[in-house]
Amino acid sequence: MAKPIPTHARAVIIGGGVIGCSVAYHLAKLGWKDVVLLERKQLTSGTTWHAAGLIAQLRATANMTKLARYSQELYGELETETGVATGFKRCGSITVALTEERREELWRQASMARAFGVDVERITPGEVKARYEHLNIEGVTGGVYLEKDGQGDPANIALALAKGARQMGAQVFEQTLVTALPKQGRRVTGVDWQRGEESGHITADNVINCAGMWGREVGKMAGTSVPLHACEHFYIVTEAIEGLTQMPVLRVPDECAYYKEDAGKILLGAFEPNAKPWAMEGIPKDFEFDQLPEDFDHFEPILEAAVTRMPMLAEAGIHTFFNGPESFTPDDAYHLGLAPEMDNVWVAAGFNSIGIQSAGGAGMALAQWMDAGEKPFDLGDVDIARTQPFQSNKTYLFERSKETLGLLYADHFPFRQKATARGIRRTPFHQQLLDRGAVMGELAGWERANWFADTGQKADYEYTWKRPNWFENSAREHHAVRNTLGMYDMSSFGKVRVEGPDAEAFLNHICGNDMSVGNGKIVYTQFLNNSGGIEADVTVTRLTETSYLVVTPAATRRADQTWMERHKGNHMVVITDVTPGEGVLALMGPNSRALLQQVTDFDFTNDANPFGTMVHADIGMAQARFHRVTYVGELGWEVYMPSDMAGHVFETLYEAGQDHGLKLCGMHMMDSARIEKGYRHFGHDITCEDHVVDAGLGFAVKTKKPNDFIGKEAVLKRRETGPEFRMMQFLLTDPEPLLYHNEPILRDGKVVGYLSSGSYGHTLGAAVGLGYVPCAGESRDDIMKSTYSIEVAGEIIEAKASLAPLYDPKSERVKV
Repeated sequence: MAKPIPTHARAVIIGGGVIGCSVAYHLAKLGWKDVVLLERKQLTSGTTWHAAGLIAQLRATANMTKLARYSQELYGELETETGVATGFKRCGSITVALTEERREELWRQASMARAFGVDVERITPGEVKARYEHLNIEGVTGGVYLEKDGQGDPANIALALAKGARQMGAQVFEQTLVTALPKQGRRVTGVDWQRGEESGHITADNVINCAGMWGREVGKMAGTSVPLHACEHFYIVTEAIEGLTQMPVLRVPDECAYYKEDAGKILLGAFEPNAKPWAMEGIPKDFEFDQLPEDFDHFEPILEAAVTRMPMLAEAGIHTFFNGPESFTPDDAYHLGLAPEMDNVWVAAGFNSIGIQSAGGAGMALAQWMDAGEKPFDLGDVDIARTQPFQSNKTYLFERSKETLGLLYADHFPFRQKATARGIRRTPFHQQLLDRGAVMGELAGWERANWFADTGQKADYEYTWKRPNWFENSAREHHAVRNTLGMYDMSSFGKVRVEGPDAEAFLNHICGNDMSVGNGKIVYTQFLNNSGGIEADVTVTRLTETSYLVVTPAATRRADQTWMERHKGNHMVVITDVTPGEGVLALMGPNSRALLQQVTDFDFTNDANPFGTMVHADIGMAQARFHRVTYVGELGWEVYMPSDMAGHVFETLYEAGQDHGLKLCGMHMMDSARIEKGYRHFGHDITCEDHVVDAGLGFAVKTKKPNDFIGKEAVLKRRETGPEFRMMQFLLTDPEPLLYHNEPILRDGKVVGYLSSGSYGHTLGAAVGLGYVPCAGESRDDIMKSTYSIEVAGEIIEAKASLAPLYDPKSERVKV
C-alpha cells in the first residue's frame, strides 16, 4: 500500500526536479518539519534528467556568484552526507573568444571575478591549446580558465538532495499530480492532488511552485503569473574516443557551442541564435523522461563549425542525438521568491539551462527567505516581483523565447536590447519621439527613447565594448541639459496613488522620511526593511489631505506596489497603479523656467514653486501638474498630464522650446547626468542589503518623526556605530576607458569592492563610477587619505575618489 499523503503541511513543494528537491532539502535543514514534495511522475523526469550538468562559479552579479559557489560546495559534500554519488568533479572550464569584442567581454569578466573573489586566469591562444590539446585554435583571440569550475550528474544531484531532505524529515511523493490550488483572498489554502485512483487535499501554509516548464500552468492555478516557455535544446554525444581523458568544460560562445568530456565521450551542446519554442498547445500529459523529435537540419550549422573547431569529432561516431525541452524566461534570469499576487505562494522556476549550477544556491536562498520572512540578501536579478503580468501572454513568450535561449552565448554587450516581442507598452509620446529620431530601448515592456539619431544617421544600436555609435549623440543631449534645455519622456516611471483617511499614517509607517507635510510637497524617501536595507527608492507627492502619489522606477513599480500592499496592515488606504493614465515629460536645464513661463499662466519662481513642491497650471490649451524635482542635477520640472492631453502638451513644449535651445534627450543621457551628481540607481547602487546610512541617504530618514517606521531601530543603531561601508564616487584620470558596473575598486592597490554602476561623465570629461568601500571604524578623513584605482579589463586606472558629488556638490544649480 502506498504511503499516505499528509492532510496538512507547512510547505507543499510542487515539482520534483533538482530545484524542488533543493528547496525541500534546505527547508528541512532549517528545521521545517512538515515539508511535502509532490511530483507528477518520477523525480527528475521533466528536464533535470537530461541536463548537461555544467557547474560554473562566475555569474553576472556578486550575489548570483555567491549562489553558484554555494551550489558547488554543497554538491561536493552531498555524497558523503547521503551516500548518493553526485558525479561532481572540479575539472575546470575554459571559455575562448574568436573576436576582439568577445575577448574584451572575457577580460572584463575576469576583472569582475577578482572583485567577487573567484579565481580566473586570462590565457593566450597558446595557453588554451596547452590546456585543451584537441582544440583547433585558429581564430582564437584569447580565453579564460576557471580551475574550480566543474561538472556533475544532474539526476543524481537531485536524488541526493531528495534523500537528504527525507533524512531530515521531509516527505516526497511521486506519481502524484496537483489538480487544483484552492484560494481565499491573497492565500492558497491548500493543494488538491491525485495519485492513480486516489485523490485528496492538503491544507498548506506555503506552496512553492518548482514545476519547471509546467511552472506557468501551475502559476495560473495559484492565481499568479510565472512567465516562462519551453524551448527545444539540442546536444549530441559521441561514441567513445580512444585515449580521451578528463578535459575541462569548454565553451566557444562565438560558435554557440559547449563541449563536455564524460566517460571518454564528448557531449556537444548548442545555444543557437534562433531557438525553437516547444509545446505551444501545452505539454503532453504523459510526458516523462521523454525526448523530442530530432532536427538535424537545425543542429547542422553548430556541428559543422564544431568539427572544424574540434577535428577529432570528424572521426568520432555519434552515439546519441538528443533534443529535450528546457524552460526559458523573458530576460534569461530565473524566477525566485514570493509571487506578487499572493502572500503564501513561492516560486523557483525558469532556470534557463543553468538549473544544476543554480539549484543549490537558489534552494538555500528561498528557504532562508521563507524562514525569516525577508530576503537574505539582494535577489533583485531573479526576484519574480520584477516580472510584469503581460509577460505570461502565450504569444509574447513564444516570440521572446526564440531569442532568449541564444542570448546565453551571444555577446553580452552593454546596453544590448532584446530584438523580439517588442512594442508592447508605449507611452503617449511614442510616435512623436520616433518621428524625431528616437532609438528605443525596452524596460519592463516599456518602449523608451534611449538616444536620438541625427538626420541621416542610422537610428539603431551598433554594439561594442568601446565607445558606441550613439556616444556623441548622448553627449550632445547631456550638454543640452547642462547648458540650455533638454526634454525627455518619463511616462514609464511608476505612478501609484495612495488614498484614504490613513494615507499619511500608512506612508509614515513604510517610509523613512516624514510624510506629514503640506499639500503639494514632494518628499524623497526610501522604503526600508528591518535591517535598514533599501527596498524602494521613491518620491512621494502629497496631492491632498488624503491622497499621495508615489513615483517609482519603471522596473520596480510592481515590486514597490507589492511591498506597499503587504505592509498595509489595518490602515484604511487604497493603493492604485495609475502609471498608464498620465504622460510625463521632464524639462531639465537652465532654460526650463523661461520655457514654462512662456507656455503657462504660472510664475515658476522660487517663491511660488520652490524646489521639492508641486503646482497645477494651464499649459497651452491643457492642464498639468508641475513637479519641481530632478534626477539629472539641474533646474527642472517633471510635467504630468492626462494621457489624452499628452500629444498637445508635447507639441506645445517642443515648438516653444525651439527658442530656448530645447533638445530631445534619452535615458542614456539621464544616466550619465545622474551619475555625475552621485544620484543613486536602485537595483545597482542601492538594494535591500545596502544600509540606508552606508548608502549616504541617511539625510532622507527622519527618526524623530512621531511615527515608528519599518527599519527605524536599524537606522538608529547604524548612526550610533557609524557606517560599515561608504558609497563613493570615482572619476577615472584617463578619459578613454568606459565603465559599466562590477569593475573592481582598488584602495592602495588592494581590491576592496566593485563599482555598483558606471557611465561616462560628459561634463566631468571621463567615465564615472559609484561603489561601496568598507570603512568600519574609519572617519571620512581616514577613507580619503588613500589612493584609489579601478580595474578595467585587466588594466589598473587611477581614479579621483570623492564622498561628495563631483558635479555641483552643494546642489546650487537645482535650486537657482
